[in-house]
Amino acid sequence: MSQNFYPLLVSLMSNKFVITLCVFMAILFIKFLIISLIKKKYAKNKRSKINVVNNLVSVILLIVVFNIWSAEIQKFAFSIAAFIVAIVLATREFIQCFIGFMYIISSRPYRTGDWIQVGDSYGEVHSTDWMKLTLLEVNVDAYEYTGKTLYLPNSRLITSSIKNLNFLKRYAMHHFTITRDGSVNPFVFIDRLYEKAHEYCEDFKDVAVRYNQLIENRLEINIAGPEPHIQVATSELGDTQVLFTIFCPTERAMGIEQALTADFMFMWFEQETLGHASVNVPSNNDY
Repeated sequence: MSQNFYPLLVSLMSNKFVITLCVFMAILFIKFLIISLIKKKYAKNKRSKINVVNNLVSVILLIVVFNIWSAEIQKFAFSIAAFIVAIVLATREFIQCFIGFMYIISSRPYRTGDWIQVGDSYGEVHSTDWMKLTLLEVNVDAYEYTGKTLYLPNSRLITSSIKNLNFLKRYAMHHFTITRDGSVNPFVFIDRLYEKAHEYCEDFKDVAVRYNQLIENRLEINIAGPEPHIQVATSELGDTQVLFTIFCPTERAMGIEQALTADFMFMWFEQETLGHASVNVPSNNDY
């Protein structure tokens, strides 16, 4: 009988579940005795003392259980860590897309219908969800839709810069350059070019002034315009360059560019034909 009892007792004493249960019951029994003693001995502040005992016993139980099961807890932690790392690696793109979506929701750098630039991509915001941003691609040089739809993962919104081009949807600060050789001095007819530019912008001048002020107030910066600006420069090869800056409705930008280009070419070939070679130094008001 005794020969069978001792191995069983040793087996039970080495079982961590049994040890944990015994320690748990012993500590709770000691806690019960201490609380009973406090209730009998103290007439005041019993609840605070009992609360201290309860907290102390909880800490002791946690430490004891952790020490008993430390090896198992360590193995479990390693297994969980490896599992979490595997999950993160497998779903990294989805996590980045979700983080990008939360960034867009919190910072709101654009709204549906805005024209934006994400990296090298331009387009009008069509819709956005937790996975992707949908853009209607825009040719920003011609201010027109290309007919293509771009689907950008939200992860790109974290790693790429986002530029809001929303005011370009109505009015644009349109820049274009005409390059010619040095056979003609463009300052001879630059005043006529200014007259033509003001003529093409006359019908929307009042609206352009108000819209220009609206943009400046919204962005709290000063921008060029709404008056047309023409600048003469030279290229690295010594050719003559005439740079135009026109603040105009987006849908009319290309038409105004073509009209001014036609006027410039007419005046250029006219002066070249006449063989006009005199240099007219402009005043400061011409710049």
